Formats: sequence, C-alpha cells, structure tokens
Amino acid sequence: MKTPICQMLGIDFPLVAFSHCRDVVAAVSKAGGFGVLGATAFTPDQLELELQWIDQHIDGKRYGIDVLIPENLLVKNEKGVTYGALQERVPQKHRDFARNLMLKHGIEPSQSIEGVRTRDPDSPISMQAENALKLLEVSFHHPIGLIANALGVPPQSMIEMGRKHNVPVAALVGAPEHAVRQAEAGVDIIVAQGGEAGGHTGEVATMVLIPEVIRAIKPIRNVPVLAAGGIMTGRQMAAAMAMGAAGVWTGSVWLATNESETTEIFREKMIEARSRDTVRSRCRTGKPTRQLRSAFTDAWEGPESPGPLPMPLQSLVSEPTLAAAQRAAEHGNKRARELVTYFVGQGVGLVHSVKSCRTVVQEFMEEFAQAIEDLNAAIAE
Repeated sequence: MKTPICQMLGIDFPLVAFSHCRDVVAAVSKAGGFGVLGATAFTPDQLELELQWIDQHIDGKRYGIDVLIPENLLVKNEKGVTYGALQERVPQKHRDFARNLMLKHGIEPSQSIEGVRTRDPDSPISMQAENALKLLEVSFHHPIGLIANALGVPPQSMIEMGRKHNVPVAALVGAPEHAVRQAEAGVDIIVAQGGEAGGHTGEVATMVLIPEVIRAIKPIRNVPVLAAGGIMTGRQMAAAMAMGAAGVWTGSVWLATNESETTEIFREKMIEARSRDTVRSRCRTGKPTRQLRSAFTDAWEGPESPGPLPMPLQSLVSEPTLAAAQRAAEHGNKRARELVTYFVGQGVGLVHSVKSCRTVVQEFMEEFAQAIEDLNAAIAE
C-alpha cells in the first residue's frame, strides 16, 4: 500500500498497534504492522532494557514509543516531585475507601502488596515533561520510527527532538479543535481517537470524529490522520480509510493475544464481555478512561465513593488495589475476580478467542483486502 503513513513509517500495511507489552510490539512489527510501546510506566533504565529486548527480537523492523505528557496535570509546574511525595497527598478517605473495597471482596489489605509491583518512592513522575523527555532520549539510541504523545499538544522540545532525529511525531486527539491545535503546533501525524476506544478517550464516536478532524485541519496543512477507537477488524480499517484516514491506530485488539501483558483472568473476562460492558470513568487515572466494567468501577461511580482524585493521584489509589485484586483472583478468590478490570474499548464485543499477534495482523490484511474487493465489485455493478 502507498499511504503517507506507510511512507513515514517504512511499512507496507498502515496498521499501528499500541501496547504496553514489548512482546506485542515486536510481534506486530515482524508480522507487517507497526508496534508502538507505551513507555510511561518505565524509568529510563527500565525502558533501556525493554528496548534492548525489542531490538533483539524484532528482526530489524522499526517500532515506535508513546509517552504521556498531559497538558493538565496536578504537578505539571512543580520540580522534583517523586511518587513518595505524591503518596503523602492522597487523602485518608480515599485510602479508607480502597481498603474497605478490598475487605468487601475478601482481600486482606495488610497482605495485599505482597508480590505486587510497586513504584520506587524516590522515582520522579514520568508524566512531567522533563521526565518524559528523558524516556525519549533513551529511545533515540534505538532504531525507533515514531514518537507519540497523548493528552495534549506535545511540548515543543518533543517536536524538536523528532526533527533532530528525523523521527515523525504523532499526537492523539478526541475532538476537531484539538486536532487544529496539533496541526498548528507542527505534529507529523494526528491520531483521531473516538470515544469507543480503551484508555484515555473523549466522547465523540469514531465514525463522526474522523471526517470532522480531516475537515478541520485541511485549511491549515496536510497532516495524515490515523483512525482509532473500536477498530478490531480489517473491514473496520477499510471503512476508516474510506473516510479519509491514512491508516489505523489500534490497542484493545492486542489485549486478547498470546503475547499480551494481560492476565488469563482478564482475557477470560474479555471473551465473556459484550460491547456494552465497558464504562468511561475517571476512577482509574483521574481522567476519563474506558475500561471493562467491574465491581471496582461500579464502586467508584457509586454513592459512597469519595470521588476520583486528579491525575496522577488517583492512580496511586487504583493501581495497588487492582493489582491486589488480580493477585487474589489468581489464588482462587472469586469475589476478588469481580474487581478485575483493565483499559479496553467497546470493540471488546468482537473478541471471541485469544490469538497470536501474527494471526491478528494476517486477519486484518485479509479482511481489509476483502472489503476493498467488495467495494470495487459494488462500483463495477
């Protein structure tokens, strides 16, 4: 295929796969797509190890890095903030609510952190621009082909880093006015993500958002748009490109793969779920994210909830609780299983089994080709 995205990223099929898992990134790129690693959860040293592994397992293919530099962040303008310092800002009523939620589901809070990965209290906040840019500096020592930012316009220094290293800069948007700001800022690729998407997302549906964004940025300059939000099949990809997208950005579809970071319990819940079984809530990060509805999301949206804290404080409450629930569920606690959730879009209703990343990429290619063939046949008639 010959789309601007294919030319920019050096690929033949414009299927971009975002994942927090290095195995997915490598597998998708090797299969003909383009993997993008979510780097926000790593320290620079940890990211270096992840990228070394990818380099050794990706057969010379290129891949990208995604960071999270929110324009609106509680500690955006503070210096030297650590996770330990942030913990001290979490109100006691939120700690108590999380503790009681665990007790209600048979999880003993005093034992809940055993075996659960926790952040180093002395580590800096990775979502602050200066620290996120350090992650990008690490990535430029590797053969990356894209850097991306979510939750706002990338800082100018990030765009300049991309120019310096001849690496395209992408940014996610959820509304046409956001796309206008990104185009004016100078990003190379706009990811227009509809409200069906998993993770941080806006409210406008993909079918409406894509043509809105393309129309809004056209008078400014020609910026290729990747469609995102609920895209799980090659036919959906063809539909998005028929609306003017130059390719697609996908995430949820890779959660139900053998290589994914998700647990067997969550994969089982994905397969059981319908498209109506997701919820857009601030209970996970402090900003609206779409995730699988569970007893956890219900509790935080319920009348007894103290309400979510602003980003990044809410994650300090939610992540340990969910990690403890996952661990307890793995040890046979069925009530804890009710709490288990993860970021996932409304396309979860299209997931019926767990597959390899290579199989998913092949199915995308085959379904895309069939959709184009069907359209051509319709035109010929």
